[in-house]
Amino acid sequence: MIVPGNAGRFGFAARLRLSAAALLALLLLADLVFPPPLPASAPHAQVVLARDGTPLRAFPDRAHIWRHPVRLDEVSPRYVEAVLAYEDRAFHWHPGVNPFALARAAWQWAWHGRIVSGGSTLTMQVARLLEPAPRTLAGKLRQIARAMQLELRLSKREILELYLTYAPMGGVLEGVEAASRAYFGKPSRSLSHAEAALLAVLPQAPSLLRPDRFPERALAARDKVLARLEPVWGRAAVADARQEPVIAQAVREPLLAPLFAERARKLFPQRQRIDTTLDAGAQASVEQLIASRLALVPPRVSLAALVVDNATLEVRAYAGSADFADDERFAHVDMVQGKRSPGSTLKPFLYGLALDEGLIHSESLLADVPQSFSGYQPGNFQASFSGPVSVSEALQKSLNVPAVDVLDRLGAERFVASLRRGGLKLELPRGATPNLSVILGGVSVNLEGLVGAYAALARGGLAGKPRYTADAPVEEARMLSAGAAFIVRDVLEAGGPVARLVDGGVGARRGIAWKTGTSFGFRDAWAVGVSDRYTAGVWVGRPDGTPNPGFFGANVAAPLLIDIFAAVDDSRAPQRTPPASVTQARICWPLGTRAEGLPPALCHQERSAWLLSGTAPPTFPDRLREGAARYTDFRDAATGQRVRAVCAPGAMQAMEMARWPAALEPWLDAATRRRALPPAWAPACARAQAPEAGLKIVGIADGETIGRAGNGAVPVLRLEARGGTEDMLWLVDGRQVGRTSAGRALAHAFAEPGRHAITVLDEAGRYDRVEISVR
Repeated sequence: MIVPGNAGRFGFAARLRLSAAALLALLLLADLVFPPPLPASAPHAQVVLARDGTPLRAFPDRAHIWRHPVRLDEVSPRYVEAVLAYEDRAFHWHPGVNPFALARAAWQWAWHGRIVSGGSTLTMQVARLLEPAPRTLAGKLRQIARAMQLELRLSKREILELYLTYAPMGGVLEGVEAASRAYFGKPSRSLSHAEAALLAVLPQAPSLLRPDRFPERALAARDKVLARLEPVWGRAAVADARQEPVIAQAVREPLLAPLFAERARKLFPQRQRIDTTLDAGAQASVEQLIASRLALVPPRVSLAALVVDNATLEVRAYAGSADFADDERFAHVDMVQGKRSPGSTLKPFLYGLALDEGLIHSESLLADVPQSFSGYQPGNFQASFSGPVSVSEALQKSLNVPAVDVLDRLGAERFVASLRRGGLKLELPRGATPNLSVILGGVSVNLEGLVGAYAALARGGLAGKPRYTADAPVEEARMLSAGAAFIVRDVLEAGGPVARLVDGGVGARRGIAWKTGTSFGFRDAWAVGVSDRYTAGVWVGRPDGTPNPGFFGANVAAPLLIDIFAAVDDSRAPQRTPPASVTQARICWPLGTRAEGLPPALCHQERSAWLLSGTAPPTFPDRLREGAARYTDFRDAATGQRVRAVCAPGAMQAMEMARWPAALEPWLDAATRRRALPPAWAPACARAQAPEAGLKIVGIADGETIGRAGNGAVPVLRLEARGGTEDMLWLVDGRQVGRTSAGRALAHAFAEPGRHAITVLDEAGRYDRVEISVR
């Protein structure tokens, strides 16, 4: 049985609960319909940071505010203690509003007739920072509502971090990190007691208390905060802090790695704070080194540099242009990304891939002589030739003809495909297919890709994509085997005479292996190198592609590269152990095989070589004449002259011989010629056919077209043949134009346009013939 009075009380309680539930539902609905303006939904400033938190560049919001988002654990505890003690001691327990503080503020306002204290909590201040409201009763009520919304949606830590980021600090500065960097030149985690107290009070009157403009006012306000903090920090710490003067530097926009920061901003448009892998010290050093070069290069020439950590592939320094303030030097063109001709910088990968394919070892014999490859006739940068060279010498001297020879045997399409599989993005001219010019710069690459590829020389053959943030995925691909990478790096590190002339031997002493490149017309100068710790690259040129005669990789890019390594890498060259696949052996020229077991007659020069997988590939087959490199010759037993059974039936001795490539015979020194070439024929056999013979016109390709510019000079060709041992007769269009002895050349002018047949014959009846066109 229900007592009527109790029924009334139960009905009232139910209505009260229903009303409370309805009110709560209404508040939740209002929260959903009118959410607080959290930063994710508001236009925001961005800051790009080095890996230690140093600002590289700040991008203001629409109001031109510099704001450096910061996490609570990155701020000095002193500053957090100062803010809470001065602004909101009850921050950790109130629900966004402190009713006691509001009541106190209302009483003071009623008693004094003016505002003595605001009564705002830290959460209410954050609400006002995110959504400014007029200083009226309606504005205060709205601020209270927004504060309660923030408390519902965010943790206390998140609310405090919003205050640390958005608190006004004078002028265009917001947040403790931006203020600490701008005024004191240090991160907020390093604030002293005095600096923490000053920045804690600064938001109360940011324009009036700016330490760079009003140090006396800032000092008085700081000391007021210090007095309140004595129970927290202790009397001694506060006394010491009072002795510290207020000294603030002029506010300047941070501007390290400006083009990189612009790139990072575009990569991460939604991030207010972009933490990168750059090292602020290394970046500053690289920029200073580039600035020091500006007086040495012509106007409108720019420079770019990139430094990557080999262990992580993280970028430590990035300079996209020479001077961000100089528009004449194309300040805003980022040449770390610009596609340009690489010159000779791809040669290390050519020789590395040839090693992996078993075509060569480090001392394989190559011919640096004038050659034609199906009409393609490369020359060397110095316009001279060295004759017989090893793979090591060809790479160290950056010789063009041997590189084209190796590429021709490896295959241009195969080479390009291998580089692409290794992660290096190559761009060919529109409509073009890979050809022999690729190795001399007939493609386009950028500095970023080239540095990532060169990293393979220090990473066991694994190339990688440079990483700009710590959370970026590691992207790597096999460029070379570990053994090939070791051999190529060792060859480059040894340097040779050209490198020692440039770096004074510093590279070899410090374990830096580097290579230069110069594109056609001196448009691009490159230098890329590796140490155990870093891979770095330098580009110098005009972004618009205008030539810079006299400026090439060795004289402008390489010295800067060596200085960059000296600035960022203080390590010394360790003793590296070759991979198990790499061994050393003595090899012989001209055969190219192991010296072990070869008689002196077959080993004219002995060298120490790096071998991959224990194999010593023989010298490439002769392009000019057929026949084995190792053959048997016969001598007259009495005179030692060369004979054959058909012409000298007397006693003969068999002699095993090793043949040099025909193109190299004229380049052999006298001692080697005596050992390598057979003696003169006996008179009875003077017209015998030698097994190594094979007459071949060199330097001119069949079907080649020779151009003459208007009324310019008549083209003159050098007529030369290899493989003959007697006098040779030259004919043009069936008419005799001259005679030459073996190894000599004949200069002939082609005054008449049209097709011409060139023929050479020797006294043994051997001949060769090519046709050319003169236009």
